Amino acid sequence: MFLAKVTGSLVATQKVEVMRGQKLLLVEPYRVEPNERKTLVPTGRSFVAVDGLGAGVGEMVLITQGSSARFTPETKELPIDTVIVGIVDHVSVESTSVFDKEKS
Repeated sequence: MFLAKVTGSLVATQKVEVMRGQKLLLVEPYRVEPNERKTLVPTGRSFVAVDGLGAGVGEMVLITQGSSARFTPETKELPIDTVIVGIVDHVSVESTSVFDKEKS
């Protein structure tokens, strides 16, 4: 799993039938800043993820990629590579809070 921030949404009016009705969001993975380890920083990459949880732009989420993205009951038949599997409330690294949903 990876930590990512929802940065936008995506609409595709033409897609394979099995993808109709799937909410698509643009997500950017984040990582712990390597020197101070007190903040999260973006990786500079973006992915399109299927969202079945109702995440919104600006929220920090958990994503999974590859074949693992098709392991949920909702996604097992979808031709996808990235899915949102959680909405993050809080992240701590070595007893330091690096993300808190209520403070962001």
